[in-house]
Amino acid sequence: MRRTSSTPSPSQMSRRLFLTTAGAVSLGAVLSACGSGDSGSSSGSAKPVSQADIDKAMKTPTQLTFWTWVPNIAKEVALFEKKYPAIKVKVVNAGQGTPQYTKLRTALKAGSGAPDMVQIEYQAIPTFTITDSLLDLRPYGASALKNRFVDWTWGQISGSDGEVWAIPQDTGPMGMLYRKDIFDKHGIEVPETWDEFAEAARKLHAADPDVYLTNLAANQPAAWHGLLWQADAKPYVTAGKSDITISVDDAASKKLGEYWGTLAKEGVIGVEPDFTDSWYAALNKGKYATWLTAAWGPVFLSGSAKSTAGKWRAAPLPQWDAAKPSSGNWGGSTTAVIRSTKNPVAAAMFAQFLNSDPASAKMFATEQFFFPATKALLTDASFTGDAPTFYGGQKVNQVFADIGDTVSPSFQWPPFLDQAATDWTETVGTSLADKSDTVAALGSWQERLVTYAKKQGFTVHS
Repeated sequence: MRRTSSTPSPSQMSRRLFLTTAGAVSLGAVLSACGSGDSGSSSGSAKPVSQADIDKAMKTPTQLTFWTWVPNIAKEVALFEKKYPAIKVKVVNAGQGTPQYTKLRTALKAGSGAPDMVQIEYQAIPTFTITDSLLDLRPYGASALKNRFVDWTWGQISGSDGEVWAIPQDTGPMGMLYRKDIFDKHGIEVPETWDEFAEAARKLHAADPDVYLTNLAANQPAAWHGLLWQADAKPYVTAGKSDITISVDDAASKKLGEYWGTLAKEGVIGVEPDFTDSWYAALNKGKYATWLTAAWGPVFLSGSAKSTAGKWRAAPLPQWDAAKPSSGNWGGSTTAVIRSTKNPVAAAMFAQFLNSDPASAKMFATEQFFFPATKALLTDASFTGDAPTFYGGQKVNQVFADIGDTVSPSFQWPPFLDQAATDWTETVGTSLADKSDTVAALGSWQERLVTYAKKQGFTVHS
């Protein structure tokens, strides 16, 4: 891992934050979109495009438009244009996360103005597949790329009938960054289980009331979903376009709620909002001894807490079952092709090249400091062997590469994730901040989501 030369701005970080999610859609909108005309064929009737047709398309002068908020992505795009000089790609920053998705839905509804390709986060994919807005990339050879990517990422971009809706770009497997100096001072071993973590939280805060083992931000549903993922919860399970099972208060969720709600009530963890000035200051002054974060966290922290250089180390998340290591994911994006594109071959080839070409994929890791989705990079000694001084020479990339192997491929997202995020913050997040009953708050979250989904026309199971 290479250190950034300066602290990433909040706008650069927002792509990884959970609230940059797709907007909700009604079932009426879904049915309308499914019946609208476009240039793509339905997934069920998709047929392979011949190599001859691909070769012809890639030699035909073509202008593509790509919506993305990745900084300096022109460098990766240039690699594609060098290989396919007849194809020119116009890069447009239409906003980060929600602003882009809103503009995209507007363009799709209007029937004009949509790009050929678009950056889309894993959790936002269902919002656009439910409206048949994304092109199935199988006919263009995308299935052959499956083994190049981390297994769980392919599960995130695949449809129930085997469709390939996007190509993975980067990931965010969750781990734990910790202050070795604080641990050493208080005789705390790196916790391997959540029971050990709770014991350490109580021990540390009792010894120094100004220090907390960690902060579970009451405004951050991303971390909560990552922890749900690790706990093997199944909060959302979809079937077709209109059936969804919502279980945000199942046994695994309640276990999580009881655990973190208790620590919050005891006052042995922080619950302040993250990515704020006070939160940055807290990291720099040693208020928190750990940060439960994702694989993009190490680079971000090295720029945001420079005064603590050399004091941090990385480890996997504590486990519910130490014999069965697992983790969740927080963040990461893909490249998808909009189904209405007039240049499906060129657009599909761009999405595949951008994220699977070795030079392009490595550029994302070394220029934008994204955590890779390709297996090749995650076993590349030049990447995994990096030992930044900020982490005392520890091979942090290797730590998170190993963690990535423990992320389950079966976690699903709902097609109304923004509503889920808002409702979480107003129920579960509020319970953490107020030190009230988090398990009861899970029940409120469940009720709100079920009511909302039914009003949108979904058949809801719970």
